[in-house]
Amino acid sequence: MTLPPSDDRLIVALDVPNAVAGLALAEKLGDSVSFYKIGLGMLTGGGMALANELKAEQGKRIFLDMKLFDIGATVEAAVRGLAQFDLDFLTVHGDPHVVRAAKEGAAGKELKILAVTILTSLDRDDLDDGLIAPGDIHDIVATRAARALEAGADGVIASAQEAAMIRGLPEAQGRLIVTPGIRPAGAAAGDQKRIVTPGAAVASGADHIVVGRPVWQAGDPRAAAQAIVAELNG
Repeated sequence: MTLPPSDDRLIVALDVPNAVAGLALAEKLGDSVSFYKIGLGMLTGGGMALANELKAEQGKRIFLDMKLFDIGATVEAAVRGLAQFDLDFLTVHGDPHVVRAAKEGAAGKELKILAVTILTSLDRDDLDDGLIAPGDIHDIVATRAARALEAGADGVIASAQEAAMIRGLPEAQGRLIVTPGIRPAGAAAGDQKRIVTPGAAVASGADHIVVGRPVWQAGDPRAAAQAIVAELNG
């Protein structure tokens, strides 16, 4: 049987305890995965060292998922520092002032700034608890996406349930849509509430999908990643 090659539309989330575990997982996955996400949970576990190892030594693409939010000057300074590491994607919250500051910090670098709209672990009840504006969650995501893109974001993070709506926005032309909350058919939802399959996400307009537990919790992570790539190309 011919195995599918790596496909950088698949981003595997290294949501493991530390850099040692992350590197071990990357070794298991080998050339089946070319793009990794390193999030805030691993920051104190050697996340930046792992990012540099995977990027510089193994030629992998790196998505640093920090979801930065602060006053403009602080965001700009943080992004300027992170941009020195030659990474590929960085997330910030989609508030226009944050996006504009992040783009200033990334000026002159290849780092893509991706704006978070509404976390895929949240539903309308969660938004009500947080005193977020009333209304349909899909409409709120589309509005936040449009405003972030107008502010200069290179793309957005959004559920595939909103990807098609965002892809239809004039502001989204030529921009990236990266979709977390992906679960292959039969996989447990976990803490995600707005989930879709890999194939459905891409069909809806996503450029990249982010998959974590269905890969690293699998008995054979490499085979799990290859199955997702096969679905993307099916």
